[in-house]
Amino acid sequence: MSYNINSKGYYGSFGGAYIPEMLLHNIEELNDNYLKIINDQSFLKEFNELLKNYVGRPSPLYFSKNLSRKYSAKIYLKREDLNHTGSHKINNTIGQILLAKRLKKSRIIAETGAGQHGVATATVCALMGLKCIVYMGATDIKRQSPNVARMKMLGAEVISVTSGSSTLKDATNEAMRDWINNPIDTHYIVGSVVGPHPFPDMVARFQSVISKEIKEQLMQVEGRDYPDYLVACVGGGSNAAGTFYDYLDDKRVKIICVEASGKGINSGKSAATTKLGKLGIIHGSKTLLMQTDDGQITEPYSISAGLDYPGIGPMHANLFTSNRGQFISIDDDGAMAAGLMLSQTEGIIPAIETAHAFAIFENKKFKPKDVVVVNLSGRGDKDLENYTDYFKI
Repeated sequence: MSYNINSKGYYGSFGGAYIPEMLLHNIEELNDNYLKIINDQSFLKEFNELLKNYVGRPSPLYFSKNLSRKYSAKIYLKREDLNHTGSHKINNTIGQILLAKRLKKSRIIAETGAGQHGVATATVCALMGLKCIVYMGATDIKRQSPNVARMKMLGAEVISVTSGSSTLKDATNEAMRDWINNPIDTHYIVGSVVGPHPFPDMVARFQSVISKEIKEQLMQVEGRDYPDYLVACVGGGSNAAGTFYDYLDDKRVKIICVEASGKGINSGKSAATTKLGKLGIIHGSKTLLMQTDDGQITEPYSISAGLDYPGIGPMHANLFTSNRGQFISIDDDGAMAAGLMLSQTEGIIPAIETAHAFAIFENKKFKPKDVVVVNLSGRGDKDLENYTDYFKI
C-alpha cells in the first residue's frame, strides 16, 4: 500500500476535486499541464537555481545538543526558518510562480493565515514582476502585523476579509471567489496541501525538497538516510507534507503530526481536526473537517494564525485514518511554553505554529539512540508581540 496520491487524485479515500462548474476550466488547465511543466528540464533548472541562490537551500539539518541532552534522544532541527522570507512557504511559491508564468498568467492571488505564505507569494511576485493580491482575515491582520507590512512593502495588495471568523478559512473562500471570477489571467497560489486536486499533490511536490535534503544530510551525519521519527506541526499541512514526502512508504520511519487544540479539545475553541472532525468537503477536497451535525463548518481557533484551519490536507487525513501517522494535539499554553523553551535552550525563536511541534517532548518519551527530526518550519519574528503579550515580557 502506498500513502502517496493515486492517479485519480486521492490519498486513500481523501482528496479529489469537488468543485463548482465555474472552476472547471481553471482546474482542468492545471491538471492537464502541471506534471508536464514541473518535470520539464528547463523548469527544473530554473526552480533548483532559485532554491539554491535565492532561497538559500539546502537549509541546515542542525543537531541540537541541548535539546538532545534535555530529552534523551538525538534531536535534529530542519532549519526551514532560515530560508529567505523565514519559513518553508517559499519552496512552494517559487514552484507555483514558475508554473504560472509558463501558463501565461499575469495576475497572482493567494490566501494567508500567519502571513508567511502571503509574504512568500508577494516576494516571488516582486521577483517575477507579476501583480499580487493576498486575501487575509481581519483577525489575522491584527495579530500578524509585521507580515502585513512586509507584504505591502513587497508591492502586494492585502485585502482584509471580514466574513466568518475573519481567519484563514474565510480568506481561502474569498481567494476562491476571485479565481472563479478571473479564470483567464489569474493563477491562485494555494499555500498548503489543501483544495481540489491537483493542488495537494502539486504543493507537496514543491515542498518535498525538505525530505530529499533530510535524506542526504542524515546520510552524512548518521551514516543512514532515514530517522526513527519525523515531527511537524499540521494546519493544512504543507510543511509536514514536505517533511514526510520521501518517507511516506518507509515503515522504518514513524510520523508524528502535531495539531493545535487551542484552549482545549472540548473547549469550543480548538483546531484539532482529527479529534473533532469527520468526513466532509472543504475548499474542493474530501477530507476530515470540523463541522456541526448538519454539515456546517465550525470555526476553528488557535493562538497560532497558521494552524486555525477547520480541515486538514487529504494526505494527512489518510495518514490519520490508516494509522500511518500519530497525531498529537497541543494547546495554546503548551505551544507557548515550548516556544519560550526553544528560545532559551537553543537561541532560536520559533513561529508559534512551529512551537507546537516542540511541545510534544514534554510528554512523549524517546530512546537515547532514537534519531528525531523536527521541521523548524518558521521563525518567530512575526509572533514577537504575541509572545511578549503572553509572557508579559
